Amino acid sequence: MIRLTAVQADITTQRVDAIVNAANRAMRGGGGVDGAIHRAGGTAVLRDCIARFPHGLATGDAGWTTGGDLPARWVIHTVGPNFSIGERDRSLLISAYRRSLEVASELGVASLAVPLISAGIYGWPKDDAVDAAVTTILETPTDVADVRIVAFDRASFDLVRRRIDAGA
Repeated sequence: MIRLTAVQADITTQRVDAIVNAANRAMRGGGGVDGAIHRAGGTAVLRDCIARFPHGLATGDAGWTTGGDLPARWVIHTVGPNFSIGERDRSLLISAYRRSLEVASELGVASLAVPLISAGIYGWPKDDAVDAAVTTILETPTDVADVRIVAFDRASFDLVRRRIDAGA
């Protein structure tokens, strides 16, 4: 059974096997979590993105790269839907979490830190983003034992913690 916890922190500081990056389709870095991970991970992350994903990554899919200079060994990049520009298909958000867990299992990851995918600059409504994260993580078969949903701010952390405490 998976152990799911809420953490208020900068995801780039998490000492886990892998962190999930809420990436954009181009896989070349960007703003928000994506930019922070690329900055903290250094050039090795970008080089690996270019080599492994020369044409980017589809919304709802996931793939991995080195963690570069991060404490985590791997970065699992996933592309969530951009609510702000009209991408409102919730199944794509669920797929981003599910595919991230599948990639983590393939890598043999035991501990994983995950942000609230699409809930930042992509504008997905926060309550629904939290529900999609918690429900999908708890319902997806995985070998990952420890998953942390990492919220950067206190309000998001409180939402995640309350949702986890309420159960699936």
